[in-house]
Amino acid sequence: MTVGELLRRIDSRELTAWAAYERVAGPLGPERLDILAAIIASTIANANRTKKGKALKPADFMPDWEKASRSARPQTEHDHLRLIRSLNRAFGGKER
Repeated sequence: MTVGELLRRIDSRELTAWAAYERVAGPLGPERLDILAAIIASTIANANRTKKGKALKPADFMPDWEKASRSARPQTEHDHLRLIRSLNRAFGGKER
């Protein structure tokens, strides 16, 4: 679904509610892709570790969604503009 389709289907209040829920519960979707990614990351890390290296578990690669939601401060329009300008520079764009 494109952003335009999404915005035609739900209003900003509902979108904000889903975003808040995701910050608390973790990513939404049919499967928890963060768990799948953690399993793959731990497999790769363990296959490439030295014999003395510590074996890693998928949990070592899982984001801490509760900690992230507690520590995140709301972004301001200035934060967004700073990010846009930085990305624009990184991709060789020019500011008008």
